[in-house]
Amino acid sequence: MKFPHPIPVLEIAKRIGADVVGSSKQKAFGINEIHKVKPGDITFSDVEKYFEKSLNSDASIIILNKVVPCPEGKTILIVDNPFQAYDALVREFRPFRPLTAVVADDAKIGDNTVIEPNVIIGHHVQIGDNCYIQAGVIIQDYTTIGNNVTIQSGTVIGSDAFYFKKTTEGYTKWRSGGRVVIQDNVEIAANCTINKGVSGDTVIGEGSKLDCMVHIGHGVVVGRNCLFAAQVGIGGKTILGDGVVLFGQVGLAQNLNIGKGAIILAKSGVKSDLEGGKIYFGYPAKEAKTTFRELAALKQLPEFIRAGLKLQE
Repeated sequence: MKFPHPIPVLEIAKRIGADVVGSSKQKAFGINEIHKVKPGDITFSDVEKYFEKSLNSDASIIILNKVVPCPEGKTILIVDNPFQAYDALVREFRPFRPLTAVVADDAKIGDNTVIEPNVIIGHHVQIGDNCYIQAGVIIQDYTTIGNNVTIQSGTVIGSDAFYFKKTTEGYTKWRSGGRVVIQDNVEIAANCTINKGVSGDTVIGEGSKLDCMVHIGHGVVVGRNCLFAAQVGIGGKTILGDGVVLFGQVGLAQNLNIGKGAIILAKSGVKSDLEGGKIYFGYPAKEAKTTFRELAALKQLPEFIRAGLKLQE
């Protein structure tokens, strides 16, 4: 998530009540989770075993709850509760703004784009040219949609990330500060749901096509010209290369990398990274030819057992 303008680190420290360790001349350009950070970003850690990862990341400003040596050129902000401080900053720059109109007055809609009745469009939404948004679609705040995009009825774009921090009191929801970015020539069928990122973008690549009832989790990046059949579900922060094909009811766990041109057959469950250019099937998904051989062998198992028992007689 990028700030509307660079903010001096001393101002950030004042906002969250932090002590400053390291450079006091930094400027913050954005705020992101550890796996999304870029130079100029703020991130945080409240678990000591992850301090080193945060400090060695691309983040320029790190919110911690303990004083540690500060890498050269970086800034550490010390607070009692880093998560609370991080979340407060996101909420400040992505405040809750209920819609008071069907289409927000700051939404931008391109030329020759058709918006049917009962479409709801949130704040800071941008929709390109020659798009077709069918009745009943909901497009939440900060969504960006390219040109020649079709979205069918009942689809929700930019719903909150399903992301919670476990505490002794239960689960605390993270404020979703990210966006959904839908590139040119994408088609999204009816009743799909696409979550915005927690801090970064959820991206649907150019030319990709989604069938009905597909769910895309927070921060997922879908490559160009991908094809997803009905009831596919993709866990948060998974990355899919160009040309990936997912047949019906395929489920992908979170934080995976699926290589370019991978094909995953129906009802498969994926829990680890997959190389591109191969066909996969099963749970856990493996190369389809391997799975089919295993299933064929399993089918013959009763006969093998009976033959073994006869040899023992």
